[in-house]
Amino acid sequence: MIAGINIYEILTLTSILFFIGLYGFFTRENLITVLLSIELILNASALNFVLINTYLYPDLLQGAIFTIFIIALAAAETALAIAIIINLYKLIYSVEVKDTETMKY
Repeated sequence: MIAGINIYEILTLTSILFFIGLYGFFTRENLITVLLSIELILNASALNFVLINTYLYPDLLQGAIFTIFIIALAAAETALAIAIIINLYKLIYSVEVKDTETMKY
């Protein structure tokens, strides 16, 4: 357990981070900021795994294992998304979400 810090304070912080990421995902028009918002959502969920594991089951490592899996998933997602964004920029010279609709036709 973390001395001097209540579990509710950290859960509040991770909830705020999650909802900031959710807000950024739905409101941003730049693909790179949408990608950053997804990363923020994944990091908030990883912090929740570690926090709940630390407070409820301090001797077990399941929360850390899930967090490592989330970090690996986020890295793979970022690499794939940046490759797609670079190729999209080469085709239409823009990284705005509204400009990706031209790719349908």
